[in-house]
Amino acid sequence: MARPKTHDESLRLRLLHRAAATVFDRGAAALSLRQLAADVKTSTTAVYSLFGSKAGLLSSLYQEAVRLFAERLAAVRPTGDPADDVIRIGLAYREYAVANPHLYAILFADRGVQCPSDSGRPREVVETYRPLVDAVRRGQRAGQFGTASDPEVIALSVWGMAHGLVSLVLSGNEPPELAVAGCYERALRALVTGWRGGEGSAAGRAAS
Repeated sequence: MARPKTHDESLRLRLLHRAAATVFDRGAAALSLRQLAADVKTSTTAVYSLFGSKAGLLSSLYQEAVRLFAERLAAVRPTGDPADDVIRIGLAYREYAVANPHLYAILFADRGVQCPSDSGRPREVVETYRPLVDAVRRGQRAGQFGTASDPEVIALSVWGMAHGLVSLVLSGNEPPELAVAGCYERALRALVTGWRGGEGSAAGRAAS
């Protein structure tokens, strides 16, 4: 009979998610492996066995945030309506952030977590951005978005709007008289509609 694994994937994920909550609340400097082990009801030996060190844990934490974010955006499958795909990717961005505020903060607010290398973070974050750029390019080929604009610029405007509104909600800094979460999709659709009227788009040609 095979010996059961004591330090399995379930324990690794529980440690990562508990560590994410600690880092979110108090920063990476406050993370204690001994306290983390106690919180998850395991041993410090298990933590070291799985991650090697605190630095290894923080690196794994960042990688987990990237992985889950990339998976959520990539789950938005391309359709015959690229402009709507852009909107769905924007909605997926918000869904990930709301469902995983601790991991989102580690991914975009840092919280003192170090990525594996100085060159690792930009490459990995750019990869999560790729489905959005690809959707814009498909939209340009379909005549939905103007060809006069760089697809990266169109995608960045959507990404930036999503990041800004999500950050307002998660930080609690949204205007008290306005429920940002409720107007998120409307703002996203308005932005995409604006780009659909750009020079070189079908709408732009019709208007001229």
